[in-house]
Amino acid sequence: MMPHANVALWRERMPSAFGDSLARRLLRGLGWAVFITWFIGSLWWFGFTPQRLWNGLSGLFTIVRLMVPPSPGEQWVEILKGMAESVAMAFLGTFMSAMVAIPLGFLGARNVVSNVLLRFSVRRVLDGFRGVDQLIWALAYVRAVGLGPLAGVLAIFTADVAVLGKLYAEAIENAEKKQAEGVIAAGGGRLSAIRFGILPQVAPVMLAQALYFFESNTRSATILGVVGAGGIGLQIVERIRVRHWDEVAFIILLMIATVAAIDFISGRIRRRLIGLRH
Repeated sequence: MMPHANVALWRERMPSAFGDSLARRLLRGLGWAVFITWFIGSLWWFGFTPQRLWNGLSGLFTIVRLMVPPSPGEQWVEILKGMAESVAMAFLGTFMSAMVAIPLGFLGARNVVSNVLLRFSVRRVLDGFRGVDQLIWALAYVRAVGLGPLAGVLAIFTADVAVLGKLYAEAIENAEKKQAEGVIAAGGGRLSAIRFGILPQVAPVMLAQALYFFESNTRSATILGVVGAGGIGLQIVERIRVRHWDEVAFIILLMIATVAAIDFISGRIRRRLIGLRH
């Protein structure tokens, strides 16, 4: 048994080992009270009631019943054309943003650019572009270049180049330094160190992120079509407006199949790049 004096001494030296103090417990209780008040107030502000939720779910179940069985309808060619347009928009926007994001990522990486002002400026510009949602860019480009897939491609490019640039910069900063140092020790210059010491390490990460964004943008292109930026979204809006829910279900299933195919192909590409066969 530890003497009472020793217990008091250790309690004075390490009070946290003997439980939280009264002030900490009160502070924790106050924090929980603020959170619960905020949560209940938010539900009340948004008009959340069990009756409203039940009515909404009942309406949703009615729509789901009308979706069965799915049907392409008479304009199935237009549906396929819209789906192909969405995939093309996603591919072009992602490819362009990935290409531009590579040099931006190197300019924003701490282990590549030693100029603090340049690196800080690049990072803040990327932060500013990331602060604007893709849908907002789509609305702006529809106003600038008119309706159609070009506005969607530009919206995807503008929104993704900032996100990919930040992700690429972080991947470059996490690269192992020894490879680049080895290139320099062998007589290579700074560009050679980047090309042969850093880029081979981060290339699989960059490709994996670009492929994921391509898959994600295929889904996003649907929403862009709703605001007039081309793609399958326009086909969905038109059929929802006239309550052709069976055709809406067919379009949704087509989108799921397309995204699944893209995910399968991109997974094969990633495994091939890193040398895995299975």
